Formats: sequence, C-alpha cells, structure tokens
Amino acid sequence: MTPMPRRAARSPRARRIVACRPALACLLAAAALSAACSDRSPDALQGYVEGEFVLVASPYGGTLQRLPVARGDTVKRGDALFAIEDSFEQAAVDEAQARVQAAQANIENLSASRRVAEIDALRQQAAAARASLSLSEETLRQQQRLRAQGFVSQASLDAARSARDRDAAQLAQAQAQVRNAETSIGREPEIAAARAELEAARAAHEQAATRVEQKAPTAPADALVSDTYFRVGESVPAGAPVVSLLPPQNLKLRFFVPQAQVGALRIGDAVRARCDGCGAPIDARIVFVAPRAEYTPPVIYGEHARQKLVFLVEARPSPTAAARLHPGQPVDVERLGAPQPEERR
Repeated sequence: MTPMPRRAARSPRARRIVACRPALACLLAAAALSAACSDRSPDALQGYVEGEFVLVASPYGGTLQRLPVARGDTVKRGDALFAIEDSFEQAAVDEAQARVQAAQANIENLSASRRVAEIDALRQQAAAARASLSLSEETLRQQQRLRAQGFVSQASLDAARSARDRDAAQLAQAQAQVRNAETSIGREPEIAAARAELEAARAAHEQAATRVEQKAPTAPADALVSDTYFRVGESVPAGAPVVSLLPPQNLKLRFFVPQAQVGALRIGDAVRARCDGCGAPIDARIVFVAPRAEYTPPVIYGEHARQKLVFLVEARPSPTAAARLHPGQPVDVERLGAPQPEERR
C-alpha cells in the first residue's frame, strides 16, 4: 500500500498567527457593529447628569410620628411627606383661639351699639324718680301746712319727709347710672386697647397654626423620593432633613467644553444629549457657562480631546425628557446652535 504523504509541520510563528485569526475576526466584527450601531458624533462632548435634591425638614424637632413615603416613591405636589409629634403646638393653637374669642367678646361688650337701649331705660328710670320726688315734695309741703294748722300729727309729717328723702336718693342714683352709661359710650381708648388685644391674639393663633403645619410638611412639587433619613419613633432634631426629593426639573446636564470652542456658546443655545438606554436623544438648553477655565476632570476621557483646559457648561432639559435621566449617568452632548427668535419668545 502506498503511504499517505505527511502534512508539513508549521513553524511556531505560523501556529500563533492561525490561533489569533478567530479572535481578530471577532474584534473586527465587534468594532464594525459598534460603529454601525452608534450614532455618537465624533465631536460630542462627554458629561454627566446631576440632580439638585430638595431636602425637606421641619424647623421644629420632635418624635417622628408618620412617614407615609419611602425611597423610590413618586409624590405629587401637596402630598404629605412626614409628621412630627405636635401636641404642644396644638395646645398652643387652642389657647390662642380662646384668647381670640375672649378679645372679641370684650370688644362687643364695650361697643356702643349694645348700650343705647340700656341707656334709654336708665333715663326713663331717672325721669320716674324725678316725678316721684316732685310728688313727695308736694306731699311734704301739704303735710307741713296741715301740721301748722293742727290737722295732722308729727308722725305724718315725718313720714312725708322720709318719703321725700327716699325719692331724692333714688333720683340721684338713677342720674348717676345714666352718667356712667353715657360715659361708657365714649370708651374709645378702651375699645382701641381691646382691638389691639384681639389682633395680638389672632397673630398668636396664626403663629401656632403655622408651627403645626411646619411639623407636617407636604411635597412642594411633583418629585421622586430620593431617600428618607429617619424611622417612625425616632427623635428628629430641629432643621434635620427627613426626606430628600428630586423633581424632574431639577435634573441638569453638566459637560466640559474645550477652551477653543467655549467662545461660540451662548446661554439658551440648544444641545442634544445621548446616553446608554435612553432611547431617543434628549434636547436641552444651555443655562450656565463657567466664567473660569479648569483642568479636564479625571473622570472625563474624551477620545477627541486636544486640550487640557476646559469650561464647565450646564444645560437643562425639559421635565418630561429629564424623567428618563438619573443623577451620575454619563452622557454625550452635541451642540445644535443658537435658538431662533421665535423660539426665544
């Protein structure tokens, strides 16, 4: 039988080249696929998303009673966030309300409109007392004439004199009551003091009610609950944040522009950002350009960066578009140009 010819042995260098071909082919295919699928502009600027968190706190401390929200929840404007124990403040509200009612009653008591009828009645009583005094004086004169003629006894004369003195005292009393009532009509200083006391009581009530509200704050805007810092039952110091919120309008893009390009940027210029997993590009407007240059941050690795000096620029997307972003997320930003006059309006 004729022996089969043996395959020539390959050199070590040839074997290494053959072994590397599959890996090289995979790398070239991946690079081609990445270039085909990526729509990133070669002039895109690298940056990241930053969130301006809203820290919600109460200016008054106490025990945390309620915490109806948790990290990751979405709240609407006016939703309750937390509540701190407020029994002391509620008692102050009740006390201030009682002071308001007492001051109002005092003003009504000093008001002239309620004393007119009373004064008229006192005047009528004084007139009746005056008539009684006139009658008793006439009776006394008659008794004096009859006593002089010997027709009546001394006791009758004394009784007539006593009746006259009694009616004179009653008239004096009635006249004093009328004067006192008439003087009360003109109590302007007392009424002014009562009104000032009423205003002070109302201010104290408003202050106490405000303290109760500040111990149970609500969401200032639609937002995402970023974190909570206390548990129910824990003591919260005055001014310590209990909940942090992130409204969509508080998200912004921060990117760095080489010093050779910053001169072309203006506040209000349009930019477009792209990020991994964000889907459609996100449009934004420049709201800040740093007045001073800085060195390229170490976390920014621009493939096309030719200079080390850069300027920080901030752009703010619409709240709807910002809902797709997250703080710390890297983005690629492209400048689109200045807004048209109708866009600025």
